Amino acid sequence: MNAKSHLPDITSQPNSLNARPLQWVGMEEVSLPLHILNNKGEQLHTHAKAGIFVSLDKANAKGIHMSRLYLLLNEQLANKPLNGQVLTTLVENMLSSQQGLSLSAKVDLAFELVINKPALLSNQSGFQTYPVAISKTIKNGVINTELSLTIPYSSTCPCSAALSRQALSDAVAEQFTEQQLDKNTLLEWLTSQQGSVATPHSQRSYAYINMSLQGEQLPDLPTLITQMEQAIGTPVQTAVKREDEQAFAKLNAENLLFCEDAARRLKHALEQNTDICDYHFKVEHQESLHAHNAVVYDQKFA
Repeated sequence: MNAKSHLPDITSQPNSLNARPLQWVGMEEVSLPLHILNNKGEQLHTHAKAGIFVSLDKANAKGIHMSRLYLLLNEQLANKPLNGQVLTTLVENMLSSQQGLSLSAKVDLAFELVINKPALLSNQSGFQTYPVAISKTIKNGVINTELSLTIPYSSTCPCSAALSRQALSDAVAEQFTEQQLDKNTLLEWLTSQQGSVATPHSQRSYAYINMSLQGEQLPDLPTLITQMEQAIGTPVQTAVKREDEQAFAKLNAENLLFCEDAARRLKHALEQNTDICDYHFKVEHQESLHAHNAVVYDQKFA
């Protein structure tokens, strides 16, 4: 006789005390290697922390079959290209594995996507990580997909920029009192240390975006990240030469941003994306002038 048949299965025994259903039961912080496909068919390798859960709807059951969830996760996601259909199949199989104990299932994935980004002008490039979270849920036969991204960017305060320009104008008026200025003398002064009269305050800023997706398919993540960066206009850089740094300074001058400006640009991009049915986001400017942050919250629910 198979020795396995003699092993006790406590979870199959009825629960006679406090028999009540539970919303989510499972595991989290499960390590998992993932492959993300970009629009060129290339695989981007990363490591995820996964959460896998089912509802316990049978009130008098002691518990779920937890090890089955773990094995399904490894079998269907580990080291395989990630897409929406794969996640849908996983949550459906998670329900089937519970033999009538559960009506709902979900899988949560949190990982950092590493993208190789070119410099603005030079032939340099470097790698940047973007935190990503994906949640696929099946409840009463209805499947929902949630996607969260964190997008860093640079923001230069329009008010501070205007005050800096005024300070420079005042300094030029004080330095050069004659009516006719010698162009070379002015240029020499402007490029000297004396010409650095005031600089506007800038800061690293963040957009924390949460989206509900139409259908079951996942968007091309590197492309979506690039679209959000382009909408705001001032993405942070990786490897830079001096020409890249100057180009970045010019880019910020062309895109002076209050947090409200960045939020409106982001909102426009989200509303133009037909793959997104609703969203909520937070824009956060971690100011260098103040010890506090300037923030915007906004949302749309279908």
